[in-house]
Amino acid sequence: MYDLPASVWALVLTGVIGIPATTSVMLHRSAIAAGLGRRTATTVTVVTAAGLGGWILASGLLADAGIYHQEPGHFRPWIGLAFAGYLTALLAASRIPTVARILAAPGSLARLTLPHTLRVVGVLFLLVMALGRLPAVFALPAGLGDIAVGLAAPSIARRLTADGDRTGAVRFHLLGLLDLVVAITIGYLAGLGPYRPLDITPSTEPLSLLPLALVATVAVPTAIALHVVSLTRLHAADRPTSHKAGQLQPGAH
Repeated sequence: MYDLPASVWALVLTGVIGIPATTSVMLHRSAIAAGLGRRTATTVTVVTAAGLGGWILASGLLADAGIYHQEPGHFRPWIGLAFAGYLTALLAASRIPTVARILAAPGSLARLTLPHTLRVVGVLFLLVMALGRLPAVFALPAGLGDIAVGLAAPSIARRLTADGDRTGAVRFHLLGLLDLVVAITIGYLAGLGPYRPLDITPSTEPLSLLPLALVATVAVPTAIALHVVSLTRLHAADRPTSHKAGQLQPGAH
């Protein structure tokens, strides 16, 4: 655990707790829109919140025990396995029939976009960089990218609701996903991987310790899952239109 100021802890917890909590609320609204009824919607919300909250607690305990900690010459795969396992579980859960029906409900694309608003807390990377604990090569793209995504999210959600701007939504989710992939790659190369091609000081080792380990194992995979599910839904929504357009073409039959 690094001795970071309370302001950084507050920002971390805002994102780590806020993104899953907002996602749970959005799923409740989509369940109502899908016609599942308030009882089922509440059940789905409670189960989702319990699962996400349980992982936040479990990951926090693992980080506090030093399980994720990366040191030069002593590579441990646990933070990567935690990240991959949680992301896989989220994507698998999205394929559960009831959940899939909720995700396909009217307005769900806008609701899945709103949790990204909380990525404005990416400013925490800039603060930790200013404290000399993270390298600029990681903190600048990760922090500025998250802030940009967070600021754009409400506008994208409004446009999806108002006029179904799918093109803008696709660009938003692709760029948001790219931002996370770039941050993960740099973080891995500069301190979280078995080798450090980016041999810089400071390294990204603090990402494997509290409180930043919660960003890597909770907030980031949750955001990636939201992007992937949204892009999948956008693609699915476009397929019927393309199919009908093909049927209207001369000689299509």
